[in-house]
Amino acid sequence: MDIIEILKDFLSFSIFKTEKVNITMVTLLMVIAAFLATSLVLRFIRKLITRRLPAEDHNKFISLFQFIKYIVYLVVIMSTLNASGVNINVFLTASAALFVGLGFALQYLFQDLISGILILLDQSLHVGDVIEINDKVVKVFEINLRTTRGLTRNNKVMVIPNHKFLTETIFNHTQNSKVTREFLHVGVAYGSDVQLVTKLLLESVSGVEHILKKPEPLVLFEDFGDSALKFGLYFYTKEGFLEPGIKSQVRYRIDALFRENGVTIPFPQRDVHIIQKNQNNA
Repeated sequence: MDIIEILKDFLSFSIFKTEKVNITMVTLLMVIAAFLATSLVLRFIRKLITRRLPAEDHNKFISLFQFIKYIVYLVVIMSTLNASGVNINVFLTASAALFVGLGFALQYLFQDLISGILILLDQSLHVGDVIEINDKVVKVFEINLRTTRGLTRNNKVMVIPNHKFLTETIFNHTQNSKVTREFLHVGVAYGSDVQLVTKLLLESVSGVEHILKKPEPLVLFEDFGDSALKFGLYFYTKEGFLEPGIKSQVRYRIDALFRENGVTIPFPQRDVHIIQKNQNNA
């Protein structure tokens, strides 16, 4: 008996055999080869995807990649078995109900995970970004694969499922730059010295914490209102999340400066004319 015959007998040797399934040594070797080849390809893909990610996102993606790797291995093994002549319909039929149940149960989980992967890959959201969602302003402090966590201005934690970043409109106040422009509208009485008003408004933001000197604050004479001259005060800050507190400080200063300099902030006034009609008694 020559070596070729021995090799043929070895490769055709049945490791597991039933009426519908026959797994031979050649099938096992094909599965091992496919497993090793898949490992090399997945390792290359992982390095290709994660090489430009920040360190914290890199670690998150690797943890997810381990889960994806097991799914790929399962698909490759089943495909290899099918290609080598093993009837995998037996396995699929037995597990069909389980797969359907898992599919319904995990659909939202996978939707969030896929969204989380896309967020990590395109870097559209970062820790420290100030976003607006569901009419709430939130400062992001943690980005996970399934959820993103942020702190509201009331110091409450908001947990946001990642799929919302793909299915809803989200305003990212700081995506282009950490510096944001804020504004206040102020009305003064007709007859006020507009140059003095401009000077006082600029003075009101001078030295206020978190308001930047560069770019410089700006005052615009915006309109002639019904009962006031309308001005807009524009300034820049790196702390857009603290906007309400910053604006409050500026308003206090505007009120004090206007009082010191005799500038009046008017309130809406209306003239009411009452017309009386004489009625002749019959």
